[in-house]
Amino acid sequence: MDWNMIWQLIDPKLLIVVAACWIIGYVLKQTPKVPDWSIVYAVVVVAVLLTVWMLGWSAESLIQGVLAGAFAVFGHQAVKQTKKSGEDE
Repeated sequence: MDWNMIWQLIDPKLLIVVAACWIIGYVLKQTPKVPDWSIVYAVVVVAVLLTVWMLGWSAESLIQGVLAGAFAVFGHQAVKQTKKSGEDE
């Protein structure tokens, strides 16, 4: 699955949710008392809540929220791993 296909799945109105989740994930990562394993769940929950707030409650909003949260986590990991592989060389 490539980035284009993922972009087509997420409602363009939700790009702000993706950006907010990226920032929230970064802040949580910097917080010493927040375990790393919980960050993914927190980001997805925030994404779902923001999406439901923006689009209203529906099954589609729930799915869109999960996609937005997952895309934020995936995007962060893609950037992180790309930087890491560049440092290894």
